[in-house]
Amino acid sequence: MTACKLVGKLFPTMKTLGGSDAPKKAEKVEAKIEEKVDFSNVKIEPLFEEFVDFETFAKSDYRAVKVKACEAVPKSKKLLKFVLDDGSGTDRVILSGIHEYYEPEELVGKTCIAITNLPPRPMMGIDSCGMLISAVHEEDGHEGLNLLMVDDRIPAGAKLY
Repeated sequence: MTACKLVGKLFPTMKTLGGSDAPKKAEKVEAKIEEKVDFSNVKIEPLFEEFVDFETFAKSDYRAVKVKACEAVPKSKKLLKFVLDDGSGTDRVILSGIHEYYEPEELVGKTCIAITNLPPRPMMGIDSCGMLISAVHEEDGHEGLNLLMVDDRIPAGAKLY
């Protein structure tokens, strides 16, 4: 697992493409985040010009979810299967096409954000019951993606407004 330690917390980082990701002693490795990030080559999608009324927006149920388990979906290069605690007492399964950016084991135990009231969508024979939220951008002609992860002190099921 590649990780950065920031203010006493470990956060997973994106896996390297084609490089060595040799395991290191986590207690000895601390990334110093002192250099500024250069966003001059980053492109983001333009904002929507069309407004959505508040009642429509309010129908989306955004919740904090805890990753209980995560695994690669067999026969898929992109999909990860997440088993999530959404605070309801029943496990929720969500599939997300982010395997290019994350290894499953580095996401277990993290707190993410999901839309929980989407209808189930079958993917590779598995019903995906919601959507995890990620931030997507383009940099130097390549897509970048960061799964939104929040403070672990936020309880499973906490509603976002």
